[in-house]
Amino acid sequence: MVQLEKDININVRLAQKLPLPVKNSETRPRIDLVVFIVNLLSEHSLQAMQNSLKHLGADYFLGKTCFMVTDARCGTVAQDHLLSVRKLAASHHCPLICAERKTEDGVTMAAMRLLNILKVSAGVSPVATTALYLSTLTRCSVPSDFEQD
Repeated sequence: MVQLEKDININVRLAQKLPLPVKNSETRPRIDLVVFIVNLLSEHSLQAMQNSLKHLGADYFLGKTCFMVTDARCGTVAQDHLLSVRKLAASHHCPLICAERKTEDGVTMAAMRLLNILKVSAGVSPVATTALYLSTLTRCSVPSDFEQD
């Protein structure tokens, strides 16, 4: 993602869970976007995301949070987990990106979609001036069954 964008400075920080440590919080850079990456084949990944959601302030759920899932096409367990993440994303009004991590094209496409969301949430997108526009920028490529329930 950092390699795709040349016009703005992007810093990516990874954390396995929230809350972030209090240490160095006063010097921590501004956080424009929180991305929950969930491997749908891992129950631990899903649980870590669900536990971390509790520590994220309500002001992050409108335009500053998104969900990214991997391995969405890998069997029934992944489909059950995908439904759980889709429901969480919908209930928090956050975009959901389905990423194919096993191919270079899949990784590049996911990075480009994530970069578009980041630009909107950071306020540097010439296309959209508000984070409310995010829902039109992202659509999960896996068909939704729960919307009909």
